[in-house]
Amino acid sequence: MGLMLDILTIVLPVFAVIALGTLLKRWKLIDPGFVQQTNRLVYYVALPLLLFFKIGTADFGRNFNAPLVAGSALAVAGIFFLSYGWARLRGYPPACRGSFSQGSFRGNLAYVGLALCLNAYGEEGLTRAGILMGFLVPVLNLFAIIALLLPQKGGAERPEAGFWLRQLAYNPLILASFAGLFWSFFQLPMPAILSRSLQIATAMTLPLALIALGGSFSLARLKGDLKMALLASALKLAGLPLLALALLLAFGVGGTDLGIGLLMAGTPAATATYIMAHQMKGDAELAGSIVMISTLLSVVTYSAGLLLLRMAGL
Repeated sequence: MGLMLDILTIVLPVFAVIALGTLLKRWKLIDPGFVQQTNRLVYYVALPLLLFFKIGTADFGRNFNAPLVAGSALAVAGIFFLSYGWARLRGYPPACRGSFSQGSFRGNLAYVGLALCLNAYGEEGLTRAGILMGFLVPVLNLFAIIALLLPQKGGAERPEAGFWLRQLAYNPLILASFAGLFWSFFQLPMPAILSRSLQIATAMTLPLALIALGGSFSLARLKGDLKMALLASALKLAGLPLLALALLLAFGVGGTDLGIGLLMAGTPAATATYIMAHQMKGDAELAGSIVMISTLLSVVTYSAGLLLLRMAGL
């Protein structure tokens, strides 16, 4: 009973704040314009500040785990090849192929992953998860671009790859993560005024992110092939964590880092998958369904996964 209460204490607060965002929208206390502006604020300002602050003030040598980064990145690559290969084998339409594959491996690390790592492992867990995310965000974005561009090979309206690669290079989360890694690696001092200012500013990040995520929920997005969306969600919530577990254990990762790797691997599909699918001629309806279904099911998968981690002493 005590173990289950511990699990619920970790999982339910995160999803309770997401539910609050949904209720606020239903009660018309927030509207789509607010959600859109909040997402922009979180993506371009709050999250970059949080990543820079947590990574920049961390002991890089103690918190960076190369096997954790390598195993997590290889797991993403493995699910990309598996999902895209399956989509081609089954003859999915080109627009569906990229959305299905992207939804199978691109998780919501920033909004859900960081919040759960903070709840499960405290500030140290948040810092280590932030460093891991700093390396994974470029990997996820690169494979997402490939997944959405490959089906359109030779198409007249195919987006230019160079444009999306520039988006990758200028991604604020990537830039902030690498700035934090540089600051931490060279042990640059963080002035007290800057440190306290960042501490105040970054406190808004995760609550705003989760409320915006809840506010963006819409049952109207449950369209298209729901069987396909369920399969992509299963790959994201079960396939990716299981592959990550096998690789991380093979690489000798254990303890808190193993738990963080699995929590980050088990995140539901990122809201950005819907946005990118819409912008890059993918199946936006399928992408939206994957986001909705995987987020709802992740309450169960995270509870089960954390129960197993706690039983293993992690």
